[in-house]
Amino acid sequence: MTQFRIGFLPLVDAALPIIAHEMGLAQQQGVGITLVRDPSWATVRDRLIYGQTDAAHMLAPLAIATSLGLDRPAVPMVAPFMLGLNGNGITITPAIAAQIADETGVTEAGLAFAAIARQRRDAGKKLRLAVVHRFSSHNYMLRYWLAASGCNPDRDVEIVTVPPPFVTESLLAGEIDGSCVGEPWNSVAVERGAGVIITTTSQIWSRGVEKLLAFRQSLVEERREEVEALLRALHEAGKLIEQPDRIADIASLLARSEYVDQPEELIARALSNRLVRRRDEAPQKMNDYLVVHREAANFPWRSQAMWLYSQMIRWGHAPLDEAGFAAAAQVFRPDIYRAAMVGTDAVIPAASTKVEGAIEHPIGAGSVTGRLILGPDRFFDGMIFDPDEPLEYLRRTGM
Repeated sequence: MTQFRIGFLPLVDAALPIIAHEMGLAQQQGVGITLVRDPSWATVRDRLIYGQTDAAHMLAPLAIATSLGLDRPAVPMVAPFMLGLNGNGITITPAIAAQIADETGVTEAGLAFAAIARQRRDAGKKLRLAVVHRFSSHNYMLRYWLAASGCNPDRDVEIVTVPPPFVTESLLAGEIDGSCVGEPWNSVAVERGAGVIITTTSQIWSRGVEKLLAFRQSLVEERREEVEALLRALHEAGKLIEQPDRIADIASLLARSEYVDQPEELIARALSNRLVRRRDEAPQKMNDYLVVHREAANFPWRSQAMWLYSQMIRWGHAPLDEAGFAAAAQVFRPDIYRAAMVGTDAVIPAASTKVEGAIEHPIGAGSVTGRLILGPDRFFDGMIFDPDEPLEYLRRTGM
């Protein structure tokens, strides 16, 4: 049986390869999975680059940056399957949260936080905010929210990198004032009294691109049939995670020490789109906080890769180069996804790009197979990204 060593970080959105392995779904497709837990995204990337793993649960922008050689020699990457949309929160210390009071709307909270950040900057002590990697959707979503709220993320605050498992300790030690991180680490900070969840990335962009399954391009070329079998196993895992009566079992599985190693109650909340935002409060329903499978969430829309590249340009992480948009889009491989899903019950979109941020209410969309319904994908500030006019989008952001 063909084996795949898959690197991952202890996060709820690593669920699909874990489920596919533990529940025998990969074996049913004729492939085996060995899971390799790592402490940081840099380690996950390096293992994949140097062949210590065959695939990785990876930040979408990091896969693009690695393939394009934005921070080291380029290693071509292939991303044929998304592991979920959104799933991150912005958590700040209780002391700062107290100054924001009850501003829980994403716009109001942003304006209030931006005012505090400017005051701290003027006092000579900038707020320090953590993201999980420079090339992360966490970084770009945080920056997007700050900038739209009147806070310059390069001038008014300091943004540093802290791996997800160390965020709570960094908050408790006073090393950072806030973070943008995935679950269960926001909830861990809340439970320990280290933080308050002020907003979520689903409130910033309701269908934001997040983690994906990344491969070296050379491996996909050599093992294409086995890769497609692995994707089908992940598809089957996604069907399980959408069943409410399976959430408790899945949370118990993810909570094990070799995986997320955190209380299953916190994991179950994230899978159920329910979060406790302040310690000792009741869980709140957070619509679409984490979309793991439904609405073609596993489909690699090339327009989402292009939006990420626009943010890399915006914040000086990539050159202003129109050809870069096409190169970023090529990392996402809807053709491999479609080929893998032939003969399954997967809903397969007919298009490979779409206008991001244009859907206000659920709508039907064209599909090769199945009935495709796409949920709202609005940005909180009303911006729209047209993949046919990426430079015009950048102009509207002030570039």
